Formats: sequence, C-alpha cells, structure tokens
Amino acid sequence: MNITHLKPVAIDNAPDAAGGCKANQCGSSTAHLAQLPANIRAKVNNHPCFSEDAHHHYARMHVAVAPGCNIQCNYCNRKYDCTNESRPGVVSELLTPEQAIQKVLVVATAIPQLSVVGIAGPGDPLANPRRTFATLDALSQQAPDLKLCISTNGLMLPSLIDRLCAYNIEHVTITINCLDPEIGAQIYPWIFWNHRRIKGRDAAHILIEQQQLGLDMLVARGVLVKVNSVMIPGINDEHLREVSRVVKEKGAFLHNVMPLIAAPEHGTVYGLNGQRSPTADELTALQTACAGNMRMMRHCRQCRADAVGLLGEDRNAEFDLAAIATQSVDYVAAMRQRAEVHANIEKHRAALQQSSVAQVPLTALRNSAPTSAITSPALLMAVATQGGELVNASFNQAREFLIYTVTATHSQLIGVRKSPAQLNTNNDEWQQSSNSLSASGQMTVNTLAGCDAVLCATIGYQAWEQLENARITPNSEYAQQPISTALTAVYCELIAQRPTQQSTQSSKHSIPDLLRTA
Repeated sequence: MNITHLKPVAIDNAPDAAGGCKANQCGSSTAHLAQLPANIRAKVNNHPCFSEDAHHHYARMHVAVAPGCNIQCNYCNRKYDCTNESRPGVVSELLTPEQAIQKVLVVATAIPQLSVVGIAGPGDPLANPRRTFATLDALSQQAPDLKLCISTNGLMLPSLIDRLCAYNIEHVTITINCLDPEIGAQIYPWIFWNHRRIKGRDAAHILIEQQQLGLDMLVARGVLVKVNSVMIPGINDEHLREVSRVVKEKGAFLHNVMPLIAAPEHGTVYGLNGQRSPTADELTALQTACAGNMRMMRHCRQCRADAVGLLGEDRNAEFDLAAIATQSVDYVAAMRQRAEVHANIEKHRAALQQSSVAQVPLTALRNSAPTSAITSPALLMAVATQGGELVNASFNQAREFLIYTVTATHSQLIGVRKSPAQLNTNNDEWQQSSNSLSASGQMTVNTLAGCDAVLCATIGYQAWEQLENARITPNSEYAQQPISTALTAVYCELIAQRPTQQSTQSSKHSIPDLLRTA
C-alpha cells in the first residue's frame, strides 16, 4: 500500500472571513486549522478548548471568582465543596480576585504548558462584573502572556461587551440551548433582569434575545465565539440543529454540543424529576448532524469551574488556598520557562505532523490490500492517552478514552468516555487483588461497548481477556506512537483479518452515516 494514502484527508474548503468553512467538513484538528487565516489560526493554535489538536499539549485554568448567577437552569446546581464531581458549576473553593491572581501566578509557574486562564463560574462571570473585571484587569497586567477568556450565559453580554473587549479578550463561550422561547421555558425557570425576576416564556425570550445580540456584537469585534449547547433528550435535542445553523450563519467559530448531566445526587431539577441524559450514540448522531452546519467541538470534558491542567486531568487539588498562600513567584522567570516549553511543544507538533506515518511499523500496511481497506466500513476505536498526541497510557490507569471513527484514509475524534475504574496497579498487584481488578476492568470494558478496538501503551492479562470476550480487540503494539498513524495501522490490521466478503458489509455501528459530514 502507498503510505501517502494513509495520511489524514485534507479538506479542500477555504475558510470564510469569519473563520468558518464554506463547506460542511470543517473540524478543529490540525488539518482543518491549517486552512484558517493566519490571524485566526494564531488565536486558536494553543487554546485547548478551541483547538482539538492543542488540547493534547496545552493546559487551561479556570478561576472561580464569580459566585452569583442571573438565571436558573434546570440542569444546574452550584456547589462549592464537591471535589469528586467533574461538571460545570462545581468548585472546591470560591476565590477573591486577589486570591485568583496568586493562584494563577503559582499555577503558571508549576505548569508551563498553561496557555489560557478563563472565568467560568461557578455562577456567571458577567453577573459578577466587579469581581470578574478586577480579575481580568490584574491578570492582563501581571500575566500578560496568558490568553484570557470567559464563559457566559449571555444575558448581560451586550451591556458589558465594551468593558470585556478592553482586556483583549479573544475567546468567549456563550451557552445557547435554544432559539425558541417555548423550549427555553422548559430549561430556564427564571432570569433576573432589570432588578426583577421574570419567569416562563417571557424570561426565555429576553435571554435568547440578549444571547443573539451578544453573539452579533462579539463577531463584529473579531472575537472568536464558542457556543455551548446542552443536549436534553425530548426537550431541545432536535431543535439544536437549528441552533447550530443560526449561530454558524452569525459567525460563531465553534459549536460544542454537550450531554445533559442529570444524576439525582446532583440535586438539579432534571436530576430529581428523572429527565434522562442522552446516550453516547445519540450525542454523536446529533453532533454529526450539527456538523453539517459548522465546526464542532468533540473533545469537551465539561470541566469544573475551577479546573486546572490539561483537558482530561484536574490538578486543582494541588493548588488550594492553603498551598498557594505563602508561595512567592518569579513570574518573569516563569514566563521565560513557559516560552521555552511552548516553543518545544510547537516543534513536537510539527515533527508529529511531518513524520508520523514513518514512525508506524509498516507490517500492517503491507499485509492489507489498498482496495479492501479503502472500501471497508469505518471502525470505532478507543485510545488511552496522557496527552502529546501519543498512545501513551496504560489501559488500567487511563482516566478516559478518546473515541475515534477510523477509515483507511483518516480518523476523526467523535467523543470522550471517562473510565469508571482508574486502576493504579503493577503486575504483582494483578496477582494479589485479581477479584477487585477483574470487576474494575469489566466496568471499563463496559464503558467501551460498541468499540471495535482499544489502543493503549500496556494492558494486563485479565483486561485483555475481558476485552476479547466483549469483541473488542486490544492492541498495545503502538505504544508511544502518534495516535493518528497508530489508528490507521490497527485499522488495516483488522481489515486484513476479516473475510473478504465482510469488508463490503456494514459495520456493527451506523458509522458510515456518522461520517457523511466528517
């Protein structure tokens, strides 16, 4: 097989002036980012939320300085002391602006991969303007090399947009769950507007109007806008296609369709009334349908409002107020170190892009016929990774798995599944606690239901057997290899092992349908 055929497909669609794409095949990966205008590419290149590729390499940080909120959402219940929950609106410690600055300086010194500081709650940043703008003002002066961004419900965005843009904010996230007030009334019990509480359809109408006006104003100022939408089955799931179409037309850069989190123990209205969350397949199908209109975010982790570190990890517990209170920081030296680390990251990314195919052993490629691979269905594969765009995490220690659809010519990230069993074991412990490990491993295998294969750096015997029993092929042959080329190689191996007649049949997923707009 000609190896050049195995490179990710480059979509030949020129971006429009707003940074969107004229066709429906845009995404946020390296190949797609390369097509963006240079000024927009510079804004997203090291932003882990706005670039799928960057999230493998760069860290982000949220500072929890905004406790109050001016709307009530049926999926939200803000709590400040629940360290084991990973969902928006949850924080361990509420910070003053002064504490937030100290924390940022300490974190930026300890984590040189840090590139972005955002304010995302636990309430709404623009419902707490004094605290939010005091934090942004101090950060712009004391940490000028870090990108600043906020996430807002949009209610106060039009009235505060001039103050916001004064701090060179280049990235804003607006949560837009609907355009129809009737639907909005099922999501938002009330808003606080002009010194009074407004309920029902009237509240939703005002909120939607302000969100759309704020989006228009941000785009007009050249700010990149990510729209977050919570998928709520039976309420706004079908409607979100229209949301995606409209916000794309208005110039939004990225759309992030997230699953509703509605466990009863969270105490939300939806959690208590039995509103179900979408399945992984339902979420993927909706994201793919929306991708026909605009660029989609597939790597979201629905982070806490005090998250610290790479996406997929949270190091916030290392930097509580007690830990940072007495630390002194030489931030000029920290900036120099961070600049060096970021330069090395960019060298690493360039090397991966240029030589990733050559790093994969060619055995699998030589053993598979080009025609059979290219005409075969897409497969669903999971990858255990600790970042760096490499297959570099143990199956047993993986906190999460990246889920890709894979063909002979390209791979596409379609979601993330968190591991319910984060095991910290070595080979001896496999012998000592086989029962608990077997149960935990089976939980992880269940999480990967529907996948054809899982790629990891190492894996134990019991987990290997459990995966095979679930008809999931485990593979640890491509440890420390680039994810994209490892996926292609494993794909070719799997297709080569299948009977010829099977290669022309549909896979066990509806993946070909999902890839029509990929």
